[in-house]
Amino acid sequence: MSFDAKRPAGTRRRTLTRRQFVAATAATSAVLITAPYVRGAYAAGKLSMGFWDHWVPGANKASEELVRQWAEKEKVEVSIDYIPSQGNKNLLTIAAEAQAKSGHDILAMPTWWPHANADLLEPVNDIMEPLIKQNGEVNGTVKYLGQAGGKWLGVPSCVGSQIKGPCSRIDLLKKFADIDVQALYPPGEAAKADGWTTDAFLKAAEACHKGGNPFGIGLGETTDSVDTAGAFFQAFGAQLVDAKGDIKVKSDEVKQALEFYKKLISFLPPDVGAWDDASNNKWLVSGRGAMIMNPPSAWAVAKRDAPQIAEQLWTHGFPKGPKGRYAPFLPYFWNIWAFSKNKEAAKSLLVVLSQPDAVEKMVNASGGYDLPAFEKLTTFKVWADAAPPKGTLYHYPNPNNHQTLSIAASPAPPKIAQQIYAQATLTKMCMKYAQGASMNDTLAWAEGECEGFMRS
Repeated sequence: MSFDAKRPAGTRRRTLTRRQFVAATAATSAVLITAPYVRGAYAAGKLSMGFWDHWVPGANKASEELVRQWAEKEKVEVSIDYIPSQGNKNLLTIAAEAQAKSGHDILAMPTWWPHANADLLEPVNDIMEPLIKQNGEVNGTVKYLGQAGGKWLGVPSCVGSQIKGPCSRIDLLKKFADIDVQALYPPGEAAKADGWTTDAFLKAAEACHKGGNPFGIGLGETTDSVDTAGAFFQAFGAQLVDAKGDIKVKSDEVKQALEFYKKLISFLPPDVGAWDDASNNKWLVSGRGAMIMNPPSAWAVAKRDAPQIAEQLWTHGFPKGPKGRYAPFLPYFWNIWAFSKNKEAAKSLLVVLSQPDAVEKMVNASGGYDLPAFEKLTTFKVWADAAPPKGTLYHYPNPNNHQTLSIAASPAPPKIAQQIYAQATLTKMCMKYAQGASMNDTLAWAEGECEGFMRS
């Protein structure tokens, strides 16, 4: 199968000629800092990339310019396909290339997909170790999803990586719940949120529901709903399957998480069981909601379409449960196929794209939506300066590690966790129990599901 034949419909190709490299290099004043990787025989040749097609207009231009600069310096002919996630075109591309063992040299993969293709990926320990030394440790979710059998499966990409935390209406939480979220999470300062607990969250949800502006927390089967449920379950220490692969569905912690959700659902809009990933955004931007769990995309849309709403939005941390404060982090990775024909060039490029100046350029192009996984790269000015209101995104990148970044269904072995996640087992449990199923029946159903996942 030829390279072009595998491109899904809607994919955008960027083929860069030497003349374009020269023009682009002359047009930009950005200078890449020296990368911790020694140039060698990989110079020249061809390299193809499949990057995620960013939803923020113009954001792709930043990665394209960085690739152009590198390619001109190294005398490499490069082509970039920007592959959208709409219709799962990026996932279909991953599956097609894995089956054909042919395709891009570098391919962006979200969350579970590096593990799902671990045997087909080139290990990148040789570049990840110096990058971690330079940029600081990566968060635990990146370690969980990005490593297998002692090898790094890919380099965490800031592009597309996100935290799905609370985005609250400042005015409505003050009016109905007597909560000042800006005081809990002040701009430019560490969080002061010891009192922001799951109990306080439930009281606030009830107050806003009575006030006519309920929280918009989805309980559907798409990722926004599953991610939120995952963070709350972890706040109670609730695991369906533990790291050893043992089923823990009938634990007291799981029962506590279900009781919490049963109370919460009574304060939410009646149709949240059918919500998809657009529903919560629309709920907030319409002015009907007091809080949602989301990256800053809803705020960005409000800034454009409903500025009076955007002026009242504040992104901040999750409430603390009995076992800690957790927030869902969904990373993207840049991965190199084991069948790539130019692995050394691919590694050289990924090191350059992981330099602080390059990362900041890409983060800025996304308006602060994209999040680096490296500890030292979470304090860029874009988050402190974002407005309105100024500082609204300051706490989005988790400064001072005020919460533990996680992904739903962890710490189960990733191949099991991926099925729990994809089948929305957590939100289905919550809805079953809230709609009248007994605790025993709900747990028995979930246990059967997990047993099936372990056999498959």
